[in-house]
Amino acid sequence: MAKAPVLTPRAVDFPRWYQDVINKAELAENGPVRGTMVIRPYGYGLWERMQRDLDARIKAVGVQNAYFPLFIPQSYLTREAEHVEGFAPELAVVTHGGGKELEEPVVVRPTSETIVNEYFSKWVQSYRDLPLLINQWANVVRWELRPRLFLRTTEFLWQEGHTAHATYEDARAFAARIHRDVYADFMENVLAMDVVLGRKTARERFAGAVNTLTLEGMMGDGKALQLGTSHELGQNFARAFNTRYLSRDGAQELVWQTSWGSTTRMVGALVMMHGDDDGLRLPPRLAPVQAVVLAVKGDEAVLAAVRETGDRLAAAGVRVQVDDRADIPFGRRAVDWELRGVPVRVEIGPRDLEAGAATLARRIPGGKEPVRIDLLAEAVPKALEEDQALLLRQARERRTARTVEVRTVEEAAEAAAAGGWARVRWADLGPEGEAALAERAVSVRCLVTEEGAVPDADDAPGNVAYVARAY
Repeated sequence: MAKAPVLTPRAVDFPRWYQDVINKAELAENGPVRGTMVIRPYGYGLWERMQRDLDARIKAVGVQNAYFPLFIPQSYLTREAEHVEGFAPELAVVTHGGGKELEEPVVVRPTSETIVNEYFSKWVQSYRDLPLLINQWANVVRWELRPRLFLRTTEFLWQEGHTAHATYEDARAFAARIHRDVYADFMENVLAMDVVLGRKTARERFAGAVNTLTLEGMMGDGKALQLGTSHELGQNFARAFNTRYLSRDGAQELVWQTSWGSTTRMVGALVMMHGDDDGLRLPPRLAPVQAVVLAVKGDEAVLAAVRETGDRLAAAGVRVQVDDRADIPFGRRAVDWELRGVPVRVEIGPRDLEAGAATLARRIPGGKEPVRIDLLAEAVPKALEEDQALLLRQARERRTARTVEVRTVEEAAEAAAAGGWARVRWADLGPEGEAALAERAVSVRCLVTEEGAVPDADDAPGNVAYVARAY
């Protein structure tokens, strides 16, 4: 009798496969309150590496980290009508504290535009205080009706940037810079994620913004996932909170603002964009462990060679872990590392030692090959770079193959139902066609120009809409 697969095959049940990977790779578990999650060390290690790289990129464009309270007076949210209306169904509100009813209910942070503006209005006095560029790493709460680990949870981790500028042009340019130079560069060059950079329609725009820039990725089942957003807030929040500055001309002016964020959703995207029926496939530049050196047997000569090889790889700059647990069968350990997506396995047994070689197993393209032990310090880094590029190429090829050009709402809906994306001229779709698609659980993910660039306006001539079902 054939053994049952470790994971549900993706072609059989993609959502079940996703849950299997999250569970068996020990990324996360459901928390005790519906919609919350416990992020396990391996999953949190992925988030830590994302956080570290993104944080460096955010600081490189001049932004400083700060922290704002988790609890926000409810009255703050009501000052910007569109904002509170957009978030009202998702709010968690505290009405009692210390055994008493609060004089004013407080909202558990769903996002921080309102409380940030309360303090920006104090910190900004003149043009010399601008631009004011702030980011915070925090948790947020949005009451989720259909939770799914990492993708949609009631509480999740993220970074949220908030900036104030003297002019519309400066704010707009900064939102675009974050979109392109921070998010897109990170997702493509570190996460090996193929992303489409575009502009959200008015229907999909962030509540309170005048423009939302988005990054959309195609998952392994053809659905779309929003991976990050950068918003132009115009002067909406500045007007609500009276965030003004004294201009060079001596006039009191409202600031122009942006906000932007990325979340632990990226961990779920890693699973769904790169994973296969054997588990995770981690991009080498992100992977906490890039290579694992496994002892096939537990004799002393093998263990010594495994440890020495680990030291050589570490000296070559590889993030390496030695697996010399001889009390656990080799096959079980190999499957476990494969499930966890470690890009390279170096396997050394008695026969390998006799031949002066090791077996190099590459997770991303698959396959094994013998490599002389004295050449591993060169071969492994080379393989890691090749496989980083391969992951991005595979993701891009999948999106290209599963995206079709259409002319009508019906054709767009059919393409999405078939597990792909559609491109349709915005002039052929428009808000009416977008509303019709929404009734069929299909959305316009973003608008791009005919050449694939980010449009300057929602109704710019030649705009093209990417249409898909989404998580």
